[in-house]
Amino acid sequence: MLGMIIMTNALQQLAGSALRTALIRFTKSPTSGAITGAISTAVLQSSSATTVAAVGFVGAGIISFSESLGIIFGANIGTTITGWMVALLGFKLKLGTVLLPVIFIGALMKLFGKGRLASAGLVLAGFGLIFVGIGQMQFGMAELEQYITPQQFPDDDLLGRLQLVAIGIAITLVTQSSSAGVATAITALYAGAINFNQAAALVIGMDVGTTITALMVTVGGSLGARRTGYSHVVYNLFTAIGALILLTPFTQAYQYFFPGQLQANGEIALVAFHTVFNCLGVFIVLPFTKQFALMMMTLVGGKAPRYTDTLDKSLVRHPDVALTATNAALLPQLVDLLDYIKYLFNPADKDAKVEFSQLEMALDQTHEYLDLIHLNKQDKQNWPTLVSLIHLLDHMQRLHERCLDKDIVSINSSKDKTLISVAAEITYTIDLVIDAIELKNFTQANVLLLACKEHNVGVLEQYRDNVMNQIAKGEKDVPQGSTTLESVRDLSRLLNNLQRVSYYLLQIHATKLPEIKAKS
Repeated sequence: MLGMIIMTNALQQLAGSALRTALIRFTKSPTSGAITGAISTAVLQSSSATTVAAVGFVGAGIISFSESLGIIFGANIGTTITGWMVALLGFKLKLGTVLLPVIFIGALMKLFGKGRLASAGLVLAGFGLIFVGIGQMQFGMAELEQYITPQQFPDDDLLGRLQLVAIGIAITLVTQSSSAGVATAITALYAGAINFNQAAALVIGMDVGTTITALMVTVGGSLGARRTGYSHVVYNLFTAIGALILLTPFTQAYQYFFPGQLQANGEIALVAFHTVFNCLGVFIVLPFTKQFALMMMTLVGGKAPRYTDTLDKSLVRHPDVALTATNAALLPQLVDLLDYIKYLFNPADKDAKVEFSQLEMALDQTHEYLDLIHLNKQDKQNWPTLVSLIHLLDHMQRLHERCLDKDIVSINSSKDKTLISVAAEITYTIDLVIDAIELKNFTQANVLLLACKEHNVGVLEQYRDNVMNQIAKGEKDVPQGSTTLESVRDLSRLLNNLQRVSYYLLQIHATKLPEIKAKS
């Protein structure tokens, strides 16, 4: 178990980010998701890591709920690779002693290496420890052979198998690793402590037990994340029921086609059974992914918050995903904020009106979430995105404050043709910018707002000089002139904030964040 933990954690450090990127890039449908989920789990040696990533991606809006189901289905196939590795290398080749130098080399790489080299060292050390541990378990099981026998476990009937499934679930809950549990079951079967049917029932339970990790991640998570986590549980329960039904026919078929091998090479038969029922589960359910998704959406109902559903705190440990989640939350907030500015300048446009208090609360919640993401400049991939998001949110909050400014609010009701004309051009530009944002054309949005700012700031500066001259000549009194100058200053600030928002939005998407998809 120690070897499995060390190797899995090191693999996640070494290849976790690349595999998360691959999952996002290649998951275009449930089928492609199943393939990438299987490969990712096989590489990481952890189905929990893959399913937790899928939960996070849905929560961040990177992949849709239906696409995530393919990843979950495929993860169950990927986890069978561990069993084959243990059965073939641990019991057939007996590599425990041979791999002791590998553990030593891995330890040296960890001690004297840095970064990826140190992580690779841990992978080697963990890999070696797995087989040293298997050798020790074999020795320990042999010593206990006269004390632990199959007769001491529940009988081989439906009730007995259900009891063993429950024991398998409990083992996975304690170890937090179904792979380690499967390795233990294989060792116990090899030593004769349990028979094939008992080992198979334990493995079925371990597959169900691995869903608990993904379920725990969904606590307090988004609606999409909860649906994904619960889908993992429902799917694994379905495959467990199918596996229990399949167990007796599989045993009979195996004995018919491979006489005597169930007793002579039971560990191979056990891994084959584990692979067969997981593959069958995927092949049966995958064509009905759409119906499965609809069922889960019915079972896990509810309405997601309009702005902050993607802000899942469990994502913070994966900064790249958390940053994408923040961006996913900010985009609809920005569109509605622009709509509200349109409404201020044209109250007759009822379609542009939004719930301002709800928007204010969402901006505050997004700010709190962004404060949880901590990086340093050495993280060259995520650092620029984090800084740009901080700037973007800052200017959005300033725009929000401008919306409360009485000088901005009163422009439409004033008779000042210059201010009304500038406000009208801002409104027209905002319409075009919203269209550009919805088309993901952030370059166009920036060009539009930059042109609007450059033109109107010049107009406002000239108008400011004219107002100052009018005050000096006595054509305007000081209070009236001051009110006009305040409106000029606030409009200039508004134009600056709008342009900076579009600039930082462009910077964020220049770093090629994953595309945000609808949660369906």
